[in-house]
Amino acid sequence: MASTRGHHWVIGDVHGCHKALLRLISVLPDDDHLVFCGDVINRGPGIALCINQVWGLVTSGRATWLRGNHEQRLVEGLLAVSVEGKDDLLAIETYRQLGDALTRQWQQRLSKLPLVYSGDGWVATHAGFDEQGQPDLNVREPFWESYDGRYGTVVVGHTPRPAVEHRGQIVMIDTGAVYGGLLTAFCPETEAVVQVIGEPTDRTLPADRATPAERHELIAEMPC
Repeated sequence: MASTRGHHWVIGDVHGCHKALLRLISVLPDDDHLVFCGDVINRGPGIALCINQVWGLVTSGRATWLRGNHEQRLVEGLLAVSVEGKDDLLAIETYRQLGDALTRQWQQRLSKLPLVYSGDGWVATHAGFDEQGQPDLNVREPFWESYDGRYGTVVVGHTPRPAVEHRGQIVMIDTGAVYGGLLTAFCPETEAVVQVIGEPTDRTLPADRATPAERHELIAEMPC
């Protein structure tokens, strides 16, 4: 569903940062459409709240939630029959926070999340596209280095950056909210950026490890 004004805000990886999510939503125009580019879940302290918040926006027609590698991993873990697959499920923060029964209630919804949202001259997806032009939830450098512009501007999350980064026609908007960075919304029609401060978690880079500027750069080294 597109906004009546034709404006969209693509939101980077939330990763369970519910307080930051609420602050960001509160400053975005009510009649613009929100596109969550995946990884709403895992890592942060407010995963259940984030899931319910974003799903409520989806069902109201205000938002689209794209699948990220973390949603995909959770779905695969819930379907696993091998010992290794079940062990992987136990290591997923969403499963630990929500418990087995509640997590399984979300399995079907998460498995049906779309991979791409298409706008006018732009698309949003979680990480990028493979060589055949298909969505790839884990791709990084191969896509950045070879994208041929076939879809116009591509807005992605997945890879934490210290700031919004433009690489040709690729816009990278995961700014490490769960690592003490920012939660970002990007408007592809105007290239406007709205950001709020992330929230402290056990993954936030400690202040005594580096100067603020150095900690800012360390976000780029954090896992996807």
